Amino acid sequence: MHLPFDVIGNREKSVAIVELPKESDPDAVAKSIMERHPNVKSVLAKAGPREGVLRIYKLRLLAGSKNTEVVHQEYGMKFRLDPQTVYFSPREAAERQHIAKMVKPKERVLVMFAGCGPFAIAIARAQPTAKVEAIEINPAAVKYMHENIKLNGVGLRVNSHLGDAHDSAKLGRFDRIIMPLPELAWKFLPAAFRACRKGGTIHLYGISGDEKFIDLVHKVHEAARHEGIKIRIAGSEKVLPFAPRTWKVRLDIRTL
Repeated sequence: MHLPFDVIGNREKSVAIVELPKESDPDAVAKSIMERHPNVKSVLAKAGPREGVLRIYKLRLLAGSKNTEVVHQEYGMKFRLDPQTVYFSPREAAERQHIAKMVKPKERVLVMFAGCGPFAIAIARAQPTAKVEAIEINPAAVKYMHENIKLNGVGLRVNSHLGDAHDSAKLGRFDRIIMPLPELAWKFLPAAFRACRKGGTIHLYGISGDEKFIDLVHKVHEAARHEGIKIRIAGSEKVLPFAPRTWKVRLDIRTL
């Protein structure tokens, strides 16, 4: 049985994360992955959905080393992390580049739910004159983000903060805000609206089973009305499949 799985790491050491169907043989799946991918030193299985305040997957070790810390490489950047303590999706590499290329010179950018820093660092690398503030509630992720900022040489352009994204407005006002927590980001829209400058852009990620994302658009307009601000949806896009007939999507919201 060939199951889809994510590989996080590099050519020397990687970790594979797989979602096991009930009828599968965990030992056989792990053995197959490690035989086909010699760089995979550990195979982890998802043991439940992302949950809790830190929004990380529960993972169980199927085979290999208990040390699951790796250095992941993408687009010339390096990210040290342990997927057992920090959420990271290698599938979003192209999306991170897409957003990074949208950032204009000298913009002030906020990344909510910043994790170990992939969005923030990608932006700083793509637009050297931008200033990026990255806020994350998971202490383990912030520890790795500090290290990754140094590892990628962007210490003068990215500041990391341990904190709740609801408090983002304390970091000032921003030209652009990224909200990459698709299951729950819409609940943080009031904080984003308070932190966004007039004429700024908010990139909101969400989950939708609607071709036109009507459910998510409705939540955006409700939050804007509650905050007493005017907005328009400047763009929308399917980013990745999430489940059957359901997608991870992005809305680009312009404040007026």
